[in-house]
Amino acid sequence: MSTNPSSRRFFLGRIGMACAAVGAVLGVGHQSLAQNKPRRRGGRRKSFAMPGNKLISRAVQFDRTIYLSGVVGGDANDRIDPDFELQAMRTMLNLKQSVERSGSALPKVLKCTCYLTRSRDAAKFNEVYAKFFPEAPPARTMVVVKELIAAGAMVQVDCVCHA
Repeated sequence: MSTNPSSRRFFLGRIGMACAAVGAVLGVGHQSLAQNKPRRRGGRRKSFAMPGNKLISRAVQFDRTIYLSGVVGGDANDRIDPDFELQAMRTMLNLKQSVERSGSALPKVLKCTCYLTRSRDAAKFNEVYAKFFPEAPPARTMVVVKELIAAGAMVQVDCVCHA
């Protein structure tokens, strides 16, 4: 390999080393990268549609990873309680139910994204959240938003889990 940083050979040598490093991280052998043979993944996509809405899937599974759409604290009749703590508890119960319907369980949740409409409710939400993930909680992002699409909703949670 050339030692002149402006030479083409130097550049291509660096690219080759970078490809080898990426291959090592991804678990792809150096020969596979060198021969330009992509690693085959046997991914299958499975969707759990929402009743009455063709634009939204409640969950989508790819291989053994399940991506769940956001849930809010509505009851069986889609009524949302105006009390934040009750709404947060119902939201987490709905999330648990969605996770189980998709073929997983709460201990297999890898990541949650929690949307709140008021930052002052974060401490209350953390208390409720801790009841559902008492040990080894998943990675989590909490975001304060102006409003949620469901009328009266103050909290919404989506997640990624393992099947």
